[in-house]
Amino acid sequence: MKLAFAGAGTISVVHAMAAEATESPIVAIASRTEARAAERAGQVGAEVVSFDSLPAGADAIVVCTPPDRHAVDTLHALRSGAVVMVEKPLAATLGEADALVEAGGQVLYAENLAFSPLVVATNQLVGQIGALNYIEIRQLSPRPSWGEFLDPARGGGVLFDLGSHAIALALLLAGADAPVAVEATMSHSADIEVDDTAEVFITFASGLRARIETNWTNPDAVWDIQVSSDSGVVRTELMPQPGIEHNGEPVALAPLVGVTDPQVEQLGYVDQMLTLRDVVNGVQSPIDARFGRRVLDVICAAYAAAQTEGSTVALPFAGRRDRTPHQLWSDTVGP
Repeated sequence: MKLAFAGAGTISVVHAMAAEATESPIVAIASRTEARAAERAGQVGAEVVSFDSLPAGADAIVVCTPPDRHAVDTLHALRSGAVVMVEKPLAATLGEADALVEAGGQVLYAENLAFSPLVVATNQLVGQIGALNYIEIRQLSPRPSWGEFLDPARGGGVLFDLGSHAIALALLLAGADAPVAVEATMSHSADIEVDDTAEVFITFASGLRARIETNWTNPDAVWDIQVSSDSGVVRTELMPQPGIEHNGEPVALAPLVGVTDPQVEQLGYVDQMLTLRDVVNGVQSPIDARFGRRVLDVICAAYAAAQTEGSTVALPFAGRRDRTPHQLWSDTVGP
């Protein structure tokens, strides 16, 4: 599988490590910044090309530009006949997400945690404890010091970015149980406009509740999952120390295959890249554009709910599809 990258930011380094681990050569890189494209291309032995030149002989394009570019870059890749893996969140608005779903083609939504060996094992254990009654997912981290995460034009803050992982995990753990409503509270620090603290409650059709807490104010990264039923509890820690407990007892983890950074494998990037290879070979993945739109649907509803304290927003979201999550929260662009 030959790869091309649309985007050469920090996350492209992680995808490049996963490509190396799966022996998937990167043949072309396009970026908004010529110097960054040249730097990344030099690291992986690729050619620097324009966005219009993609896929430049590649079988698949990894779209890792900012979210407000995801739709245009993915649609171009699909029109060019390439398979696409698009970074999360899927798009900046639900209207753009609709366009990606309607375009058809083969799109893998890059929710790496869906492919994490830890999360896969967690999901298997959750299937053994009976009907769920509670899910709690925490993703607490320091504020990012790179990229454009603090720019409102990107689409949103911590819930839009880091929280998209947690919402995806909640949907995966709930299985066929459909989300029907969202409540949320959000805030931002005085020196930024986007949210850096969020708490979200998702109610599912069965009555199952999921609580998601995410922030960019924690001094260290803490990512964990807890799922309970009347007969059991599964707890998983992704950071800082990977591990799983089932009813308080540690669960043995499979050995890593050996990559430059073990977290690249433990957080799902290696298996995600192997899944992309399967998609290139015609295998359908359930973690596709439709799944990415489901995640964004919950995100938009949460931002809309957070605009009014104590409000509940029904799912699927029936609000404006041309608004970014940040706009749904702040209502800065008028009617």
